[in-house]
This record gives sequence, structure tokens and C-alpha cells, in this order.
Amino acid sequence: MEHKNSFSASYAAAGVDITAGYKSVELMKKHVARTRNEGSVDDVGGFGGCFDLSCVAGMEHPISVSGTDGCGTKVKLAILMDKHDTIGIDAVAMCVNDIICVGAKPLFFLDYIACGKNVPEKIAEIVSGVAEGCVQSGCALIGGETAEHPGLMPEEDYDLAGFAVGVVDKPKMIDNSKMAAGDVVIALPSTGIHSNGFSLCRKVFDIDNNNPELYVPREELVGKTIAEALLVPTKIYVKPVLALLEKVNVKGISHITGGGFYENIPRSIPDGLCAKIDKSAVKVLPIFDVIAKWGNIPERDMYNTYNMGVGMSIVVPANEVELSLSTLKENGIDAYVIGEIIEGEEKVLL
Repeated sequence: MEHKNSFSASYAAAGVDITAGYKSVELMKKHVARTRNEGSVDDVGGFGGCFDLSCVAGMEHPISVSGTDGCGTKVKLAILMDKHDTIGIDAVAMCVNDIICVGAKPLFFLDYIACGKNVPEKIAEIVSGVAEGCVQSGCALIGGETAEHPGLMPEEDYDLAGFAVGVVDKPKMIDNSKMAAGDVVIALPSTGIHSNGFSLCRKVFDIDNNNPELYVPREELVGKTIAEALLVPTKIYVKPVLALLEKVNVKGISHITGGGFYENIPRSIPDGLCAKIDKSAVKVLPIFDVIAKWGNIPERDMYNTYNMGVGMSIVVPANEVELSLSTLKENGIDAYVIGEIIEGEEKVLL
């Protein structure tokens, strides 16, 4: 898209360079192109992002499912490390992992970047991560917004959020109504702390003051630095879960985000039932042990803040556990059993 005659010296003097916006769009186009799917109809740069819904033809009763989220204060670490190519994966993951919990296939995604100063190369780097997240989840990046906020944010700062829309056939929606005592809870491993609990991490590791200890390789993290371990992008579970839904009678799904086990597992458990979790079965990742040790954080608080190595929990019938584990394994997920559904009022017991 040409903008040869579009330039405002007065606006630039006030801190907003609209030509930088044009350059950002041009630089991100190659990344956006990677995300095109069967519903994509538009190029980047129009007023509205368009999507062809004929791709959902054949559903008995299509239901639109949407989700919006951001990366929390994880962006602070990305800014300190000057590494911006993975934070976009987190933004997509937080949205699409939510909508898959009702069985919805993501269709498209829009992003929003607010920045103190639009540096086109940095914006394009951020969007490259968004595009990678969209590729991993099979959704098209059909639009977005980059807003330059001089005076409101420091020049080097930015924030990132997104919005995903998916679709599910109403008869196939996961609504926990068929869950019963005796069903089994399966854990899908996380890659790290994902995008939640970063405010506590910032306090524990003195991240805001760019603590030099963040950048020391550590044996307990298998040679990674704390900063590297914290910045690992959120796992996207969409494609493995969609594959599972084709084969297994899934009773409930929880995306383990902020609030950890205690807040998120109950969201997929109906009244009168309880997920009894075997804490000894949870494969806790090393980064959580480091956080607990450095911050002297009680185990109860850890499980009520972080995913502890379990990014998603899925409830399946006891007679379909082996099929569930093998199907997830075929799709790159080493899932394992962490508990069972029992009668009770607390919804989760650890």
C-alpha cells in the first residue's frame, strides 16, 4: 500500500510518526502471509479484517466462540532482554487455549500493540511471534492495531494483547454436563510459567531492576538462565486437543492460567463433583522450584498462582484414558494422569 503523500511534520513533532506505522505494516506483511487459511480473503492494511465463514459449512449449529487476553507483565522481561520474537506466541496462546476449552477451532486473530515509540523493525518482530502463534493454532491473522503513545509510555515500552474467534458445532460443545464420578483427569505439560504470575516473578527476582542474576546459567535449569526460562513461550494446545476431540469423549477442559490449579480446574467441574488431584503425580518444572526457593513461597501459594508444569487439564472417561494418552502422544504431547473425579462440593482437592 502506497502512502507517498501522507506525512505530518506537526504530528511527528508531537511524537507520532505515521510513516513509521506504514513501514511497520510493510515489514509485517510477510509474517501475516504465513497465517492465511481457508477463510482468509483480505490483504493487510484495510479498515476491517475480513473472514469467509463458508469454511464452517456443514456444521449442524455453528456457535461462535471468542477470547481476548494479553501477556501480562511478561512483556517487561522481553523488553529488558530486547527479545521480541516470541512474546506474540504468548498473546495468541492465551486466547486460543481458552476457546479450545469449549471445543472451538480458532478461525482468526487480531492483535493490538501499544508502544511508546513505533520502531518498525521491533513491531515487525513482535508480529512475527503473533504470526507463529497463529500458524501453530491454525488461525488467520486478519488485522490489528499499532498505537503509538508518546508521553503515556516510555519510548522503549510496549504492551500486547489479542482477540481470537473460533467456531464449534453446538452438539459438540464441551459443557461438563456429562462429567461423572470415576472420570479421570489428564495433565498436558506446560513449557514453563507461560504468561501468568509474572508480577510475583518480578518481585522474587528483582526483574524491574534488571538483576544480573537473571542472566547467569544455572544447573537447576539445565544450563538456562532464569530470564531464558521465564521467557519460554506459552504452549499452544489447539491442534493436539482438536485431534483428541475427534477420538475421545472429552468431559471437560481447563486452561491453567492465573490462579493456578485452585482457580482454573474448578471452572470445568460441575456442582456436586470434585477433581481430586494427586499432587505427587504432578511433574513440576524446575523453574517453579527456583521461584519457590528464591521467594520463600509456600507450596499452597505456588499452586494457586502458577500452572506448576500443567498447562491444561482434561477430564475423560476412565475407559478412554489410554486412547487419550496415545492420541495426544501422536500429536506431540506427553500427557499423563494426575487425578480423578469424585463426588464433593469443593471442585478441586490437592
